[in-house]
Amino acid sequence: MSIAGDPRASHPVAEADAENAFDRDTVSFLASLFVHVGLLLALGFSTYLQEQQTRDALTILAPVEEVVDDQEVLPPEEFFMNDRPLAEVGANSLAEAEMALSAAEMLSDISDVPRPSELSPVDVAKIEVNNVIEIATGLRIDNLPVRGAAGEGTTGATGAIDRITQDILLSLEERKTLVVWLFDQSGSLTRQRAEINERFDRIYQELGVIEAAGNPAFKRHDDKPLLTSVIAFGQKVNFLTDKPTDNLAEIKDAVAAMKQDDTGTEYVFTAIYTAVEKYRSYRSESPIRNIMLVVFTDEVGDDQVGLDKTVNLCRRLEVPVYVVGVPAPFGRDETLVKWVDPDPNYDQSEQWGRVSQGPESLFPERVKLRFMDSEDPDPMDSGFGPFSLTRLCYETGGIYFSVHPNRNVNRTVGGGETTPFSAHLKHFFDPEVMRRYRPDYLPAKEYLRQVNENKARASLLKTAQLSWMNQLESPRLRFVKQSEADLATALAEAQKGAAKLEPQLAGLYGMLELGEADRAKEASPRWQAGYDLAVGRVMAAKVRAEGYNAMLALAKRGLKFSNEKNNTWVLRHDDEISTGSQLAKAAQQAAGYLQRVVDEHPGTPWALLASRELKTPLGWKWTEEFTDLSPPPNRTAANNNNSPPRPARNDQKQMLKKPPPKRPVPKL
Repeated sequence: MSIAGDPRASHPVAEADAENAFDRDTVSFLASLFVHVGLLLALGFSTYLQEQQTRDALTILAPVEEVVDDQEVLPPEEFFMNDRPLAEVGANSLAEAEMALSAAEMLSDISDVPRPSELSPVDVAKIEVNNVIEIATGLRIDNLPVRGAAGEGTTGATGAIDRITQDILLSLEERKTLVVWLFDQSGSLTRQRAEINERFDRIYQELGVIEAAGNPAFKRHDDKPLLTSVIAFGQKVNFLTDKPTDNLAEIKDAVAAMKQDDTGTEYVFTAIYTAVEKYRSYRSESPIRNIMLVVFTDEVGDDQVGLDKTVNLCRRLEVPVYVVGVPAPFGRDETLVKWVDPDPNYDQSEQWGRVSQGPESLFPERVKLRFMDSEDPDPMDSGFGPFSLTRLCYETGGIYFSVHPNRNVNRTVGGGETTPFSAHLKHFFDPEVMRRYRPDYLPAKEYLRQVNENKARASLLKTAQLSWMNQLESPRLRFVKQSEADLATALAEAQKGAAKLEPQLAGLYGMLELGEADRAKEASPRWQAGYDLAVGRVMAAKVRAEGYNAMLALAKRGLKFSNEKNNTWVLRHDDEISTGSQLAKAAQQAAGYLQRVVDEHPGTPWALLASRELKTPLGWKWTEEFTDLSPPPNRTAANNNNSPPRPARNDQKQMLKKPPPKRPVPKL
């Protein structure tokens, strides 16, 4: 039946043609679709293969196993490198060449590299280059940039020297090498230089035996694979070898001829920069040599202003710097070094001189308080070396070795135990624990930028600087009552000191309070511990100062001795705070901050200072004593002011010899 108005009803042939055309279009469409999809898949797969072929990788060719003749002469076992991890790392130098590095950014707590026992031997191995290594900067070994180590604790230079010997061999495996030894000429390094000289001689004996044994590090070079230069520095830089040499006798003579510099000035960065500039041609002329710098010093240097310039030069020429130095005291600039006159013709008694060996950070990050002698009179180890030298090693791919002969993490070290020409550090800390608290080794501009991004850091840094500029005085605690007027005067004078002290502490606390808003955002354990300790200690000092002033006011209103014979009032610490509920609440807050440091950062300098602060109560109480005010007897009257009689002639021979002359401590 046809329907009016439908065009298909009046054209049946056209309807059949349309149906056939639709079938042909469908086939063409499907064929085109399959072809294009196939082309897209082929292009994508080819791109994937190309990416896999160009991906960064290290290829290690395993040498064919060879049968070693029993008659072959092998180098002594002590020269073999052992990559087996040891339990006793970083504590002392007993492990010698097997000493472990301190923390660097490229190291993780759990190694990504499987144990050798878990691997199956293959002819060609492929190692992926992870992102952490790719973005690192510093020394390049086989085109791989790496960071240096922040510091390694040791009781002597033996372990440091052995580790440096290993790195010389590693450098020789890559190409010929120039090693530049730089020695501090100051008097405080006199004995250590002699010890290093003996060990220095052994280094080249070991290297000579290794070379004679056909070690691959030497075999691949035609002639003079290892050259050496010796430099001494103090107020001036002295090249003790005219040019780099491989003559051991010439090297030993240069070290033995080194003279002491008594100026007390040490331009260590000038010496390093001058050495690199002098020998930079070895990094550009063919054949190119590696250059390694090894520095021996016990100070931070008087030319730290040249740090950035020296870092940039060493990094540009890829020259690693190794420093065998001293540990920096925690949060301090100076330490006391035991000095014994090196000349036996003079008095050999112990004396102490101040030496600049810190701090471990760019700026002091530790609030300095002296109220109630709460500041530790004995400096402690920071776990790291001085900032400038350590950053130089870290940035250039070297290592900073913190050498102290009395290092002991298990107990305190007394001043009498301190070895001559060493600083008295009473406390040392486990390097494994301190690894998480590494300072920020950054240029000053970047360091301050990161500080200003967090209010807690900024407030801590400003408070620390202010506390070091304004020294807080210890208050008077003992008041002898000779008369009512004298006692009132003494109490009033003590209140004047407290009146000066309270605003200073209030200012420090107010500055720290500004950082509380960003304290929760802080992720660095070092800055967390530093901020919490500063707040706890400043609050504790503030509570003690305000309580002290209140107790003085109470005494001025009148106190009566329970024993009529007593005549002295003494303020002592007490657990109870009897001078107001606000002070009691502030004391609880201070204890909370300090306890958090103890709980969250055990085994660190911050926890030690916090626990010591908690042991001293924040309250006060008056106690009474008796003070003998009678004048001492006049012992000179019995002799009628006559000169003492001469000894009898037979006694003169028994008199002691005149002691040797005593010289004052020089500038160390």
